[in-house]
Order: sequence, then structure tokens, then C-alpha cells
Amino acid sequence: MRYRNLPNTDLNVSVLSLGTATFGGSYGFEGWGHVDVVEATRMVNMALDAGINLFDTADVYSQGWSERILAQAIEGKRHQLLLASKGGFRMSTHPKDVGASREHLIKACEDSLRRLNTDYLDLYYVHGWDGNVAAEETVRAMDELVQSGKVRYVACSNYSGWQVMKSLAIADHEHLNRYVAHQVYYSLLNRDYEWELMPLAQDQHLGAMIWSPLAAGRLAGRYRRGVPVPDDARVKHNGVPVRDNVVNYEALYRIVDCLDEIAAETGHSVADVSLAWLLSRPTVTSAIIGARTEQHLRDNLSAGDVELTAEQIARLDEASRQPKAYPYWHQALKPEMKSQIFY
Repeated sequence: MRYRNLPNTDLNVSVLSLGTATFGGSYGFEGWGHVDVVEATRMVNMALDAGINLFDTADVYSQGWSERILAQAIEGKRHQLLLASKGGFRMSTHPKDVGASREHLIKACEDSLRRLNTDYLDLYYVHGWDGNVAAEETVRAMDELVQSGKVRYVACSNYSGWQVMKSLAIADHEHLNRYVAHQVYYSLLNRDYEWELMPLAQDQHLGAMIWSPLAAGRLAGRYRRGVPVPDDARVKHNGVPVRDNVVNYEALYRIVDCLDEIAAETGHSVADVSLAWLLSRPTVTSAIIGARTEQHLRDNLSAGDVELTAEQIARLDEASRQPKAYPYWHQALKPEMKSQIFY
């Protein structure tokens, strides 16, 4: 397993981290997985043995049950690992039990600490931008969590470029703790992250923590042209964060064809090659892998040691290339202007 420093922190993070949205399987997460405490404990031990040191959860995953199960699975091992959680999404029908206000974020973090049975989190994310709350209030609340010792570092998730930059500007202006990471969706199947968010991360020294790096399992090798979607696939059971209405299946099949070729050349699985491409990209600190079964986890653990050649990466770049939105295609016409750090 390789490790990378999360920019502007003392955290050395494994390039693969374990996501726990499959722990629990209730309150809207039934299609994601039903990992119980016994299996979760085995998964955690497998991940630790493979060198994974970051475990990612959120309060909203099965309405807190993911955190509770993870707490039992890591009992006696807290000193061996890094814990990340997220808050901001709705946790109950109470009008105030949602959002990025100071009141809700402080309570959400304290509730997560209780469920996880820990005194502090290594990384805490605002799960999503809240347009109902002044950005200043959100940034100050996150800083307060650091100052109180409940959180070591703060971060955001699913923000657009201007939302990230506004938050960082507020932190700088008011001398508050900045976000050190951005948890985002990025994969061979969707490279939108590269247009605005990747150059921003390069410029502002943010680490990218990637959710659904295999596009909800579509890049694992089971989805192929002319082959029906497997009956046990999560997409058939509303168990994925990447819905079909944002997926171009013709593009997927083209990418998988290229993945098949490189998998044959390297002796690694299609999933491993897909993850290795992702880990070669600028700003990517860690890819968050999830698993419904121990076998699913075992299949992906080796990806942390796979390295592709420049030629193989270039082939995958070409197979997954997407048309750029404006103004990015226009800026690309004038490379001498260097209006983008990465294209």
C-alpha cells in the first residue's frame, strides 16, 4: 500500500481508504449493503492488514448505524487508524436537523463522536453546500470544531468551484482553519472534476478524496456491451450514489474495452486498472472503496500497489475523454495562456 500526505496536514493517508456506506443497510440505504458488526469487523481487519489506514463514514449512512457498526468494528484499534465522517444532510424530520448552520454542524459532529465512541475525528466534512446558511457561519462552525479538539482537520464534499473558493477565502480573511480536502465524485466514466475542481485543488493545495471511484461498480468489469445488467447489481436496487440518468453507457463500454486490454497486459483486474488510473491523477490523495462483501473488498485491495505506464494511462485518457464545457474548451485553444493548470 502506498501513502500520500494530505496537503497542509500531518496526515499520511493510504491511497485506498475504506468507505462504510454499506454498513447497516437501513433508512434508505437498503440497496447499498447489509454489512453487520461481525462482517464489518472482518472487513476492517482485512483493510488494516492490507495497509489501509483511513475509514470514511457519515452520519446519514443508515441514520447513524454505519457509525455505530464501525465503532464496534474498530474497538481497541482506534490508535491504528484515521477516522473521517460527514455532517449536514437531514437526520430526522425536525426542521433544524439538517444543513450547515453552526447549530446543526456542532450537534451533528458531537452525535457522530458519540456513535463512533471516539473523542475526536481526524477529518470532518461538510457533506454538501447549504445555500440557506451564510458561508461565514459554516466556516466558523467548522473552525470551532477544530479549536475545541473535536476535529483535527476540516473539509468539504460535493461543492462547486466557487463554493470551495468562497469558503477558503473566508477562512483566510478571518484566520480560521481552511478546508484541507474535497470529497468528490471522479472516475474514468465521469471526468467533470478535471474542469474546475482539479485546477482549484492544485492552486489551493486541497487533497481530493474520491467517492465511487468505480462509478458505483460499473468500472469493475461486470458491465459489458450486449450483456444484461447482473440481477444482484446495486444499480438494480437503488443502492448507488451514481444514478443511471447521468451515465453514458456507450462511453462506459468503450472505456471497459480499453480496461480489458490493459488488464490483460498487466495481469491485474479491470477494477484494479481503473483505480490505478485514478490514483495517477493530479490532486488525488485517496480513493474510497466500499464493499458489500468481504470478497468485494478483497478484489480491490491490491489496486493500491498497481502502477500503469505512461502509454497505458494515455490510452485510458483517450478512451474516457469527454467534451469540455465552456469556458474550458475555449481556454484549451490557447495553451500558451496557461489558463488551466491541468487539461
